[in-house]
Amino acid sequence: MDQVTPQHVVVMTGATAGLGAHAVQRIAAQPSTRVIVGARGSNPSVPRGVEVVPLDLSSLAGVRAFADEVTRQLGDARIDILVLNAGTQTASIEGRSADGFELTFAVNHLAHYLMIRLLLPHLADHGRLVITTSDTHDSPMAPKTLEPQELAHPTKTGFGAGIRAYPASKLCNILTAYSVLALDEVKARGIEVIAFNPGLTGGTSLGRDASRARKFFVRLLMGTLFRVLGLFRPQFVRGTAERSGEMLAEVSLGNIAPPPGKIYVSLVKGEATFPDPSELARTRDAQDQLWRESAVMVGIQ
Repeated sequence: MDQVTPQHVVVMTGATAGLGAHAVQRIAAQPSTRVIVGARGSNPSVPRGVEVVPLDLSSLAGVRAFADEVTRQLGDARIDILVLNAGTQTASIEGRSADGFELTFAVNHLAHYLMIRLLLPHLADHGRLVITTSDTHDSPMAPKTLEPQELAHPTKTGFGAGIRAYPASKLCNILTAYSVLALDEVKARGIEVIAFNPGLTGGTSLGRDASRARKFFVRLLMGTLFRVLGLFRPQFVRGTAERSGEMLAEVSLGNIAPPPGKIYVSLVKGEATFPDPSELARTRDAQDQLWRESAVMVGIQ
């Protein structure tokens, strides 16, 4: 009997914990779907049938090795859905990637930027790219101007520098999504690009390397300050990893999509809304600048 070729191929990062773990369960349960996830560690927890390829997002060489292995395993098959969900949040900006970049910027932006550049030629016509971002990109903590070199090699330290690095990296995710959507290749091949904000979500793996004191402080904020803020501003109502993961799966599978001309899907109280991201995120000069400078950083001419 001939082997049945899977109808859909999904490649995903950030699928072994938090909302990504819930998303991949729903995605992998779809009929005739092959799912490949990138993960650290020797024995990651994934649903039965999901394939794991080693991936270290803190190393550009690791990203290249992952992309090479995925394309080798796929052969002539194409990627129908590419979900870039992995992310990290650190307490300071002292950490560095294997290539010498500030760690949050390296993992959340540069690694996924490089992955897009490497895997885009292997995405199917009318395929879908989903990048997980955050509404913190449009918050008092977010940068008001784009300085990619400063993000990559910070000189401005001091209180709150680590906290500010996360929304800056999430801004970069949206800028990258817009840049990909503007590519002639993407337009010609009908590839869909979505930036997904899961909203304030409990039970994620962000900050898993933080100190015990910092983790306690974050839990305290989530349980007190944000609960009060949520009475007045719906975006501060904390959601669950299960619900955010469910919605990430729905967006990835195409069951939820932004209206024509929109790119941003933002969860508010667990429901999809379609606002405009920040003005800076929609600025073409900033999009082009980040694309060009990121290409140099990852070694793509």
